Formats: sequence, structure tokens, C-alpha cells
Amino acid sequence: MRRVGRSFFEDCTMDQKLSYACDPNSPASEGYGSRMLVASNNTVLDWRDYFDHHTLPPSRRNPSKWPHFSSNYRKVVAKYSDQMNALAEKLLGLMSESLGLPSSCIKDAVGEFYQNITVSYYPPCPQPELTLGLQSHSDMGAITLLIQDDVGGLEVWKDGEWIFVNPLHDGIFVILADQTEVITNGQYKSAPHRAITNAQNARLSVSTFHDPAKTKVLSPAFEPPKYHQVKYGDYVLSWYSKGPEGKRNIDALLL
Repeated sequence: MRRVGRSFFEDCTMDQKLSYACDPNSPASEGYGSRMLVASNNTVLDWRDYFDHHTLPPSRRNPSKWPHFSSNYRKVVAKYSDQMNALAEKLLGLMSESLGLPSSCIKDAVGEFYQNITVSYYPPCPQPELTLGLQSHSDMGAITLLIQDDVGGLEVWKDGEWIFVNPLHDGIFVILADQTEVITNGQYKSAPHRAITNAQNARLSVSTFHDPAKTKVLSPAFEPPKYHQVKYGDYVLSWYSKGPEGKRNIDALLL
């Protein structure tokens, strides 16, 4: 997955990349996009290219919208999608059991996964102190599975400071998202994280997001509830209207 993802960003011409450009006016658009923004007024801005694939449910999966310049790109993405789906289901089952719930509890609450795979490419940045590869945020959905290359750049917020996550070449990082915090009534927390840049080396990561349907209503599985129930589509709209910084959305659901 890393190999075919890197081939798109490093081996394709800009015209080839733009032939798969996403809709810049739609935050949920599939395809290639760029966030190479120049810092101004002391604002820290994003420094990232990305390709977003809509992979699940099967009705959303349209490989013709994915790059074809690497001969097996589409086959690799489809296989990776299926394997990450199975892993996400297994992990949510283990989490449910750890809380004394039926193994299917969290997954049933989430419903059918809406899975997106985002390959992010962070070129060397001449002024890394002025940018972030990706701003601080917690993911909106249920569970995110992330792999990265050997460069590293992922940081998580813990105990009032940013902690650098050392890259593990064969490791899959499990990042819990906001709806899992709601369902578990805060017993499992979503993880604020960000990506940093550097001046020497390009970095690549692949994030596989597993989210509820926009029509799904989520609420805590325990009494007394600590969070309001929420319709996922409304939550997404709120997230995009406020911006990704921190965990303002999930905090707004606290009772």
C-alpha cells in the first residue's frame, strides 16, 4: 500500500495527478488534492498532498476513480480496504468485550462502515516551523487505522504535551475517534493528533477511516449517559463549520 501510494505522488506528472483532482468545494470529495498553503500573519498552516479513496460500503467503491499509472494500484487498494475493514471490526469487538459488553455492541452501534482510505504525502518543507502537515484534530468517526513510512511525523496529545510517535515499519497505529468515545460513554477516549513536517525528507502515511452512515444516530451504551446522542451527519457538518482544531465537537456533546 505504501509503495503504490508513493508511486502516485513521486512518479506521476502534475497533469496526471490533476486528472484525478477532487472537488475543492466539497470536503468529502474523492480524488487528489493539495494543502500547500503559505503561512501568513503567524498562522501555522497545512503542508500536504493527499489522495482520498471511497472504499466501503461496496456501493461507494468505484476503482475507475483511482489512479491507474501503477499497474496494480487499484487491486492493492481494494485488498487493503478489505483487510482494514476486518481488522477494524475485530478491534471494536475486543473493545466491547473489555467493557463487559457483547462483542458486537460497538460495531452494531456504528452500523455499516463508511470507509475512506487517505494517502497523505508531506514533501520536505523549507520552513517546517511555520507549517503542520496536518493540524491538530480528533477523528470524527469510529476508528482509524494508520500506517506510515520510516520518516515519522505523527504526534499525539497526552498529559498536556505533544508526544512524537516513533514510526514502526510493520506497525498499524490504532486511533480511536469521537463516536467510539460517545458509544463507550468516555471509557475509551478519542485521540487528538497532528502531523509535523521536516526540511529534509518527504513522508508518507495511509489513514483508513471507519465511520458511521450520515443518518446514524449514536448514543452512549452505558447509564447514566455523559454525552448527548448525536446524528452523525450533523456532527460532521459541525466539525467542518468549526474547523478541526482540538476536540471542540466532542466537548460540545458533554452533558
